[in-house]
Amino acid sequence: MINIIIGTKAQLIKVAPIMACLQAKKISYNFIFTGQHKDTVDELRENFNIKEPDVVLYKGRDITGIPQMFYWAIRIIVKTLFEKKQIFTDSNDRDIVLIHGDTFSTLLGAFMAKIARKRIAHIESGLRSFKLFHPFPEEITRLITFHLCDVYYCPGNWAVCNLGRFKGEKINTYTNTLYDSLRMAREKIDKIDVELPDEKYAIVSLHRFENIFNRRRFLLLINYLRRISHRMKLLFILHKPTEMKLKEYGLFETLSHSRKIELRPRYDYFRFIKLLVNCEFVITDGGSNQEECAFLGKPTLLFRKRTERLDGIGANVVLSNYQWNIIRDFVFNYKQYTIQYEKTGESPSSTIVRHLISLNGTK
Repeated sequence: MINIIIGTKAQLIKVAPIMACLQAKKISYNFIFTGQHKDTVDELRENFNIKEPDVVLYKGRDITGIPQMFYWAIRIIVKTLFEKKQIFTDSNDRDIVLIHGDTFSTLLGAFMAKIARKRIAHIESGLRSFKLFHPFPEEITRLITFHLCDVYYCPGNWAVCNLGRFKGEKINTYTNTLYDSLRMAREKIDKIDVELPDEKYAIVSLHRFENIFNRRRFLLLINYLRRISHRMKLLFILHKPTEMKLKEYGLFETLSHSRKIELRPRYDYFRFIKLLVNCEFVITDGGSNQEECAFLGKPTLLFRKRTERLDGIGANVVLSNYQWNIIRDFVFNYKQYTIQYEKTGESPSSTIVRHLISLNGTK
């Protein structure tokens, strides 16, 4: 049995093409949902025509705080210890557990698989920033996950090389599965209904721990956004933790009355991509946004010190290092960072599914 553990919206977006491919081939899989994020998950499933989860491990509120996250993780580990046969519906020694990325759900999924004595395959494996605390805690999560895995699906030669000291089978998918997600969204873009501003605009998406849970840095970034908004209207797409921190720091009301910074809720993937395709540039701290914009050739400013991804660096993506002179130069000259969108080779999702079938003995 192929078991797929998903906990966040970003994970579902990137694994959805694999799940869709399995469904198209009529290959059964066990969809295990950890419940870390539930916001827009049902809409995402509809976007990609993915089945409902077979197992839901947590049905409470979205996990947005550190104490809440530890309580949630302990509950799921305990549940796995006592109900592993119910969670992983097959006890065949060829079973494999598919995990993705660098979130707490990634690490939790790996521990669950170890408890159940299943083989672990990691999607988006081998990405590194080589700085333990940039980003934090993602870089640490990746390193621990690498040590637990049996199979590594790597989005490029660089990622494969980063796993040289780790045992296990390395499969080069040459690019990220997000490429397939983006392709599926673009195929339907003319049918997607979302409100576009009647003036030029940029998209802002901030959610990383090191940015929003550091009060001093978050206030600095908001000040940067206010200064940028003097030149370009900003659509600030709010993740739940970001919205909570804006309210905690007394910024939400002020920003909500700003004429040039428009606060918007998170969208399903297809509507977000339509906003992305039509914007002038993107300001983000997200790795997925960096990849999407590299595929689209969209000018992108990263509010980070380090990134674990090479996508777009030196071309359409500028790493800000939180320095105003770099940020200002990008905003004044963003058009020079537009690059030509390039198609890649074989679908990375198809490569992964083909290998999963060989591992699992599925026909």
